[in-house]
Amino acid sequence: MNVKAFLLAILLPCQALAQGFAGLGATAGDFAQPSPNTRLQFPADHAAHPSFRIEWWYVTANLTGPDGTAYGAQWTLFRTALAPFQAQGFASPQIWMGHAALTTPTAHFVAERLGRGGIGQAGVTAAPFAAWIDDWALQGPDFDHLQMQASGSDFGYDLQLDAKGPLVLHGQNGYSVKSAAGQASQYYSQPFFQVAGQITLPEGPVAVTGTAWLDREWSSQPLAADQRGWDWFSLSFDSGDKLMGFVLRGASDYTSATWIAADGTATALPDGAFSAQPLMRQRIAGRDLPTKWQLRLPDHGVDVTIDALNPNAWMTTSVPYWEGPITITGSHSGVGYLEMTGYDDK
Repeated sequence: MNVKAFLLAILLPCQALAQGFAGLGATAGDFAQPSPNTRLQFPADHAAHPSFRIEWWYVTANLTGPDGTAYGAQWTLFRTALAPFQAQGFASPQIWMGHAALTTPTAHFVAERLGRGGIGQAGVTAAPFAAWIDDWALQGPDFDHLQMQASGSDFGYDLQLDAKGPLVLHGQNGYSVKSAAGQASQYYSQPFFQVAGQITLPEGPVAVTGTAWLDREWSSQPLAADQRGWDWFSLSFDSGDKLMGFVLRGASDYTSATWIAADGTATALPDGAFSAQPLMRQRIAGRDLPTKWQLRLPDHGVDVTIDALNPNAWMTTSVPYWEGPITITGSHSGVGYLEMTGYDDK
């Protein structure tokens, strides 16, 4: 395969994703579909599912330095399939993309890696667990004890993640509905990681501690055709309780949420139980983005305001989006992460 063809093979899936944050609303075709009858199996489901079109391993970490400064770290590996099968070498239809970011109150550092499946450049194994692209890695003896490493031209991190609670299945035993028409994904999280390690800034290394949240999701059509993007929130309250909630923006917005008690007991909430109202917008990367929100989950007494640690946490990647750490005040206090996709420039 010549260089031009190789680049096209990598970038075409990225272009598809960029269309309304996604070709994710395209029909599934011959790809596998999530099912409410699927029972997730571990550790097998920590690995890749190549018969599905899109999949990710997604870590966000809220960190604190010795002087109390807050930071955020993101590590993501995406798998996109051109066809629902595996093959060796350059015949593989599996495309991989890695995103890494480090956020401070005044700066946001981003790096991206693109790779082809079948040649060992990127991949995931279940046991022992390893997810990698080039020299970026999320790996350990098992899914509960992971080392997370990535670097860019002006930043880096090396963090140890140790789970202090159980895996959480979202929706119906891991079957997460995304629209009134029934689009869905298989979705689970490990939101109980404790973190220790080091980040590297242009000024030098900083020792950090904190918490992390790992999301695992795969599908072949996770959005309805009219849905243009989402606002996703992961909240870790000082009480030990947690909340995952998202809004999928379309002709009619669709919401979903999971309340996660401090002991790991999860309660799935239906469309409409969770609400997210933008309170303030800022001009970022040519887009009007909401960086302050009011979130409500009345069933659990949640009425909170979230603020971006750094409003300029724009991901300047092949598929651009906003991703950054947030602070929580109101009925509950704590920290978390916000992801916003599908906001067009104007």
